[in-house]
Amino acid sequence: MRASLIIALALAAGTAAAQPLPPPGPSALTETQKQEIVDKAVQALADGYIYPDRGRNAGEAIHNALASGAYNAISDKAAFAARLTADLQAVTHDRHMRVIDPGGPPPAGAPVGPPPRSWAGLISAYRLKGNIGYIDTSGFPNPAMFRDAANAAMKAVDGTDALIIDMRRNGGGSPAAVAYLCSFLFDGGKPVHLNDLIWRNKGTETYRTETFFTRPTPTHYLNKPVVLITSHFTFSGGEEFTNDLKVLKRATVVGELTGGGANPGGTQPIGAGLFLFVPGGRAENPTTKTSWEGTGVEPDIPVRSGEAFARAYRAALEAAKPSAQRAALAKGLAAGDPSSAETWIEATLMRPRTGPSPAAETALRKMITEVAAGDPDYTALDPDLVGQVKQQAPNVRREMAGLGALQALTFKEVDGLGSDVYHATFEHGEMDWVIYVATDGRIAAVFNRGPAKRTS
Repeated sequence: MRASLIIALALAAGTAAAQPLPPPGPSALTETQKQEIVDKAVQALADGYIYPDRGRNAGEAIHNALASGAYNAISDKAAFAARLTADLQAVTHDRHMRVIDPGGPPPAGAPVGPPPRSWAGLISAYRLKGNIGYIDTSGFPNPAMFRDAANAAMKAVDGTDALIIDMRRNGGGSPAAVAYLCSFLFDGGKPVHLNDLIWRNKGTETYRTETFFTRPTPTHYLNKPVVLITSHFTFSGGEEFTNDLKVLKRATVVGELTGGGANPGGTQPIGAGLFLFVPGGRAENPTTKTSWEGTGVEPDIPVRSGEAFARAYRAALEAAKPSAQRAALAKGLAAGDPSSAETWIEATLMRPRTGPSPAAETALRKMITEVAAGDPDYTALDPDLVGQVKQQAPNVRREMAGLGALQALTFKEVDGLGSDVYHATFEHGEMDWVIYVATDGRIAAVFNRGPAKRTS
């Protein structure tokens, strides 16, 4: 990955979500480029894949395919990425294993169209008729961003009598963010062991264990029923959240079998603008000593995704304290009812912001100036980001070399995760920047979106 694209990235180590990637390069590959891509992928697998033998076997498979001419007819970059992905998954049977072309089509099975707008992975929160809370999710970004959204959503539904959390569009993210959302559902004074990640130490065949427990949160949702909704798209961190709560018997799962991806890792460049996601770890539930890799998480109440909301709503109504209103509402939900949460809204409790954060422009102006001068103020950052900023800031400074002084910042939009996007104009060029300022005033994410454009 070109380091100049990132000052700090909002994803924790172990996330299955990809980091921001550079703009795609030319789509046609030469034979020399294909050889470079395969060689780098083989090395990355040998050094870092959680299962060393499978990693070596997968690398050997694509190396032999290239040598035999199996890839000769493929020159399109997206097609080559798709073929390598298929060949690697055929050996590893690992759904996280993927060659990524930033300019290519989305993976097979991914939802069509742009991802839903969210506040750090939380799309909306409602109070439904019958005093049932509902939170719709799309992912688990880094905890520095996610904490704000989770705190707001859980506070908003605090007075409801049962809670539905919709995971049907949740493609995963940070394990620490998963643990944080789980924490609202347990007693803050009694830590609960949720999940373990077993990581391979890169370049060796030794391993380390990362443990995840519940932690104190500002509010708690205790002694009230929780229902989760799943689909085949529910993946990775979305599956972990579902599996953690199901194993601990803290939630009823309604919907479809989930996608079956439990091995976390990270992306690395392999040439010609392509990236390989290498799973360097595996999940292990502390109770079952297993994970959902390759199998998915089984729902307690199986039902097709399009009909799952109504069934989950009925389950929540029936599990909450009995009342005449809830009984009538539950009776009115027929089997196969395709209605959505919007049909039953009594109050909208949380929606993503659409205007600029009051603190974002000042914080970004200060950070850009400091990075250009080689002296970032690390106390302005969330502690989780300090290490990444220290690593990336020199590269970003080189990207900015020659642009001159910052002249203007123009707000463009709130992006899909709730960060502010600004266009920065310099004496001799311009570039777009993304920033997220948390409620505590610290920067939770900041990076330049795309390379600088020089005007003189």
